[in-house]
Amino acid sequence: VRHPGENPRMDILDRLLGHDAWTTEAVLRCCAALSDEALDRPLGVGLGTVRATFSHIVKNMEYWTDLIAERPVRPHPPSPGTQSVPLLLSRLTAASHDLAATSRALLRAGRLDDTFTDSPDSDGARFSFGGAIVHVITHSMHHRAQILLMLRRLGIADLPEGDVLSWEDHLQRHAGA
Repeated sequence: VRHPGENPRMDILDRLLGHDAWTTEAVLRCCAALSDEALDRPLGVGLGTVRATFSHIVKNMEYWTDLIAERPVRPHPPSPGTQSVPLLLSRLTAASHDLAATSRALLRAGRLDDTFTDSPDSDGARFSFGGAIVHVITHSMHHRAQILLMLRRLGIADLPEGDVLSWEDHLQRHAGA
């Protein structure tokens, strides 16, 4: 993913993918000091707990990137409730890079409007590659908002706002660092 200042021709896809990856990572890093009890405390939002909701975000990124890349869907950890914040960060980083590389390849090939079937054993539902990419990004945003509410309920202060302009400002301030 290209960043402001690195390439004057950064496009909307770069912005969407870069912002999504950076913001999800920033919110997940806010969880590093939380105890297992706090990560797994039912808070009545999203998938119920911070850990379950982050596990869902990452699993969704991996699953849809595999579908978009037209490769077999990778197996997922059997118990998302046992995944540590460092493990989720590692999976998120890999999934973000994979989604960005796959998306850029489809853009370069002019295939964002082409369609694919979501599963060989599905009812034949077809999705555009571009629509699926945007789905992954907006899905993450939806669940990040839920996690921010959960973190506020847990008493976590100084949470990132998570907007695109803050991301661009952060990149500008850290360019060349």
